[in-house]
Amino acid sequence: MIVVMYRKMYTTLYNAVTDALEDLADADYAGAAERLRRAQRETEEIFVLWEEACGWESEEQDGCE
Repeated sequence: MIVVMYRKMYTTLYNAVTDALEDLADADYAGAAERLRRAQRETEEIFVLWEEACGWESEEQDGCE
């Protein structure tokens, strides 16, 4: 489970960075910034939902494995 969730977060961010770089190459700075902000929110949401589902109360717990 841990690997799957980190892979999902990584893929979300990686794809957004790739797309944002294309936007920057096209001088679409606002589009690049929006893509990165959206990916930041999506990744945070994935992490928070994962944390809640696993019942983590401290960094010392392994949570869902």
